[in-house]
Amino acid sequence: MSEIEIKNLTKKFEVKEHTVVALDDVTLSIEKGDIFGIIGMSGAGKSTLVRSINYLEEPTDGRVLIDGVDLGTLTQKELRKKRSDIGMIFQGFNLLEQKNVVDNVCFPLEIAGVKRKEARIRARELLKTVNLEDKEKAYPSQLSGGQKQRVAIARALASDPQILLCDEATSALDPQTTESILSLLKEINEKLNITIVVITHQMSVVTQICNKVAIIDDGKVVEQGPVDTIFEDPKTDAAKELILDKKVRYTPVEQLHATRKIRIVFNENSSYEPVISNVVLKYQAPVNILKADTRNVGGKARGEMILGLPDGEDLQQGIIEYLSGIGLTVTEVDYDV
Repeated sequence: MSEIEIKNLTKKFEVKEHTVVALDDVTLSIEKGDIFGIIGMSGAGKSTLVRSINYLEEPTDGRVLIDGVDLGTLTQKELRKKRSDIGMIFQGFNLLEQKNVVDNVCFPLEIAGVKRKEARIRARELLKTVNLEDKEKAYPSQLSGGQKQRVAIARALASDPQILLCDEATSALDPQTTESILSLLKEINEKLNITIVVITHQMSVVTQICNKVAIIDDGKVVEQGPVDTIFEDPKTDAAKELILDKKVRYTPVEQLHATRKIRIVFNENSSYEPVISNVVLKYQAPVNILKADTRNVGGKARGEMILGLPDGEDLQQGIIEYLSGIGLTVTEVDYDV
């Protein structure tokens, strides 16, 4: 059974006599131990979805089940108890400025009735987990953004949750700090077997640590599956927008006279082969590289290119079949890059 089951979830808000549909019939299955990414542009409904998972937002329709328990059937007391199994970290850290680091981590434990001495022992263990044991007496104002997020992660782990929800947890951080926080989350997932749900608008976050992803657009899940599968061959416009980075423009296509464009994704075996050189030699025709990039997908470097093919339908088809035949993923591209 999946640890988190979201079934036909709909959430509507009444705004100035108008009904806004934030989530529209969302269905997702998240297995225990997954690092599951939920990605979409601003306003797509991501944050509403993550807040619905722990019933901070009560759905208008549909169900959320955690370990088979329908949250909609619980009393407020039962719901509060169930929420102790779900930790949450945010973009804004949400630390208590008047408390030092160790007291911030202790705070949820003290609310739960844990004795102060026991709470501090547990807090210090968690600070070691996030590599901040030397900062226990520091205050949030004395910490960097990455250090604040590490404290927030330690605090979220204080109640021994089975699930950790991360709502744009790295959006306020620089790339290097983001990478260190993502590495920490992956380590926590592996060592503690905690299911992690990552809400983000950054595809680089998803490809770096997630094993599965759902793409949400206008309140609907438009595509979902293993990260490497969707990275290789996105089907929907929303997925292509996020993965192919359509807004980044290189040499204008008109100048390169590319009448047909394809995207190729390299597998591990083909990454070291001179693929483009081989195509040019085999077909004695120019192939324009319109865009090239390397992504971290599940801890592996995956290369991608968008190519402008030479004129001639038979020649174009021959190149496509050749590239597919050597194990590359090949998809048509119908927009300017």
